[in-house]
Amino acid sequence: MNRTSRLAGICLPAILALWMVLTCGSAIAQPDASMAAGMAAGNGNPNNGANTAAAAPAPTIAELRAEFARIAPAGKGGTNANAIPGAEDNARKQLTQINDIGAQADKFVAARVGDLADLNARLGELGNPPAAGATEDPNITRQRAQLTKERNALDADIRLARLLSIDVRQRGTDLVSQRRQQFEAELTSRAASPLNGTFWNDLREAWPDDLARLQAIALALDDGFAQALEPENRTPVIAALIGALLLAWLGVWAAEHGLARLAMRVLPAGRLRRSLLVIAIVAAHVLLVAVAAHGFVEVLKAYATWDAQARKALQSAAQALTFMAFVIGLGRALLATARPSWRLPPIPDATAERLSVLPWLVALVAALAWTPAEINALIDASFAAVVGTHVLTALLLTALVGTVVYRLKALRADAPDAGLPERPMWVGLLVALIGVLMIAIWVLVAVGYVALASFLASQLTWSGIVAAAFYVLFKFADDVFMALVSSRSTFGQRLQKSFNLAPQTLDQAATVLSGLSRVGLFFYMLIALAAPLGTGPGEVFQRSGKFGTGVKVGEFQLVPGAILSAIAVAVVGFIVMRVFKRWLERSYLPNTQLEPGMQSSITTLLGYVGGILVIAFALSALGIGIERIAWVASALSVGIGFGLQAIVQNFISGLILLAEQPVKVGDWVVLGTAEGDVRRINVRATEIVLGDRSTLIVPNSEFITKTVRNMTLSNAEGRVLIRLPMPLTTDAQRVRELILEACRAHEGVLETPAPSLTLEGIENGLLIFQAIAYVASPRLAGGVRSDLLFAILDELKKAALPMATPTTFMMAPAEPAAAAPAPATQNSPIPGMPT
Repeated sequence: MNRTSRLAGICLPAILALWMVLTCGSAIAQPDASMAAGMAAGNGNPNNGANTAAAAPAPTIAELRAEFARIAPAGKGGTNANAIPGAEDNARKQLTQINDIGAQADKFVAARVGDLADLNARLGELGNPPAAGATEDPNITRQRAQLTKERNALDADIRLARLLSIDVRQRGTDLVSQRRQQFEAELTSRAASPLNGTFWNDLREAWPDDLARLQAIALALDDGFAQALEPENRTPVIAALIGALLLAWLGVWAAEHGLARLAMRVLPAGRLRRSLLVIAIVAAHVLLVAVAAHGFVEVLKAYATWDAQARKALQSAAQALTFMAFVIGLGRALLATARPSWRLPPIPDATAERLSVLPWLVALVAALAWTPAEINALIDASFAAVVGTHVLTALLLTALVGTVVYRLKALRADAPDAGLPERPMWVGLLVALIGVLMIAIWVLVAVGYVALASFLASQLTWSGIVAAAFYVLFKFADDVFMALVSSRSTFGQRLQKSFNLAPQTLDQAATVLSGLSRVGLFFYMLIALAAPLGTGPGEVFQRSGKFGTGVKVGEFQLVPGAILSAIAVAVVGFIVMRVFKRWLERSYLPNTQLEPGMQSSITTLLGYVGGILVIAFALSALGIGIERIAWVASALSVGIGFGLQAIVQNFISGLILLAEQPVKVGDWVVLGTAEGDVRRINVRATEIVLGDRSTLIVPNSEFITKTVRNMTLSNAEGRVLIRLPMPLTTDAQRVRELILEACRAHEGVLETPAPSLTLEGIENGLLIFQAIAYVASPRLAGGVRSDLLFAILDELKKAALPMATPTTFMMAPAEPAAAAPAPATQNSPIPGMPT
């Protein structure tokens, strides 16, 4: 097993565990009512309900319809969550129940569709009933009647199941809308301000009733623990408690150190190892603590009898411990105080040490803020208690956020000394926004909008936790694709060798895949951020599932599933096409009698055709049919006719070159003043390698509209032509023998056709000899001609056969006439001399 497969085997379970905990973390304050109801029906033992459901037969459509009719009226009419503390849980319970009914209806349809098709096929084999007056075998008539009856009954059940599924989805949408209205009404409601005496008076008046309810649930818990600690139950319960503590404490410590050693031994050094270790540590914290907490709760349920409220309290406590483990594990993994070199965020060691207490503080305060709200839901507390809980939640969480921001100032102070870059402007704006929100929360609490203040404080805290978790996921998405797909990775180098990919292509693919994964993670981050908005994870994913139906843009329906299918079709199609082309080039075509130029033309044409087919299939998977492509092409025809005329002309010319092959790859062509080898025929232009090793890029239309000399079209041989002038007194036969012997002696000259020498005639008193020799390729003609000239000149010199000397005429310029001497004057007695 190589390191890539090991990496995938470690990576997938860790990322799934982190994602499951992240999406379920927001449901800590919203326990599963359906689970509680199921356990209540099973007399406190969840296994009883599971066994009963497994043994019970599947419900019929009539039973599902009756159950739906019983549940649906209970959710009609919105209720105010402030007035009825349990209304939120009731709405969630109804939504869960009707979603289960819808799932059973869909399962019923999926199971019966095949049976309906079989009945139709059997009826088709029996044929249509006979015409009036005709007779047939009574057995066939009876069998057709029986099959028709069964087919009609099954078809009616399937139609009813589909109708029930539609009703369930509609009712679920109505319930979500009602819950949203309740949530908005709760946020905008105003209660007594804590600065007002009315607030404290309401709490004092409601305190006796709330205390009685609280004492009732405390008494139920006390009875349950007393029964669990009876002598016959004490040993297994205490053993389970010790085991849970050891698993949650020592197990997490051992798992953290073991994962670090395993990562150093198995995974290659790099960024991926760090991000993967963070995910593994978080997953270990969550899984071990969840197993310990829920396992101990199940032991308590097995050795004691608990009422519904007590069971719900135990389950909520286990969920709270799991969420705290998630927060603590995430913080410890990010700070990595024990392994500074493995730390993901750029935090100095001293700052990480000072921030090491933050994960514990965040988990503890979040649990303290959650506990009163959960107790209110358990005991159906009064409206005054609900308002007081909102005030407490807002104050506790804003104090927590303020502490975190104050602690993070140390990171900014140590940044210059640690060599960290200057803080971006958006970070400063974010910190300022957090400060403004904290002030707004305090103001809202002071004026009485405590529900809105509590919501904002909870959302602020939850946003910080989600941001930290998705920071890890974003880093992991970058690291995994850079480590697996980039040209610097081992797997990327194998892809490069296997599919003949350029390093830049692999790096670009890694960047694109990383970007796509970031987009997907960002979408789910928005879902996770919306989870505390009065909804649970199940409802959020149900609402987010509406994006799966697509977004209509004009006449096109953009469906995420179709987009992913189109991308997958394109990737797989191009990979298959590249593998097929490589097989043609390396295995099949070399074993044929086709010329190399023809082989290159075939592979190029098949590449064009395959690319067009892959794009067509990808567009079809995207939902864009051929008729829409034709419509787009017709809409672009004007632009193609004017702006893209030259490009289309060159493209068509390239197809003509590949089809007719007047010029092939490897031909020696002369185009105007350019002469060289055709190296590649592309879609738009052809590449020609000149003699000086430079590349001339010629538009394909030039080969169609202009005169082109192809030196190797019909014959790949080259010709060497040498013309020698000799004096009239030269021995012509001796010259002929020497030149032909020099041609035959050269290894580059072909024996067939044989070299030849002709006497062209007499020009200007000289004998003109012309030698012709043939070589294997025109590319060799220049070098062979030079070698022959050297050899011929040496042989002529040895044979004392002089070459003709060109006649040179020297024209001497005429001398100018001598000037007449100047006559003697009185000033100059000597003639010709000036005075």
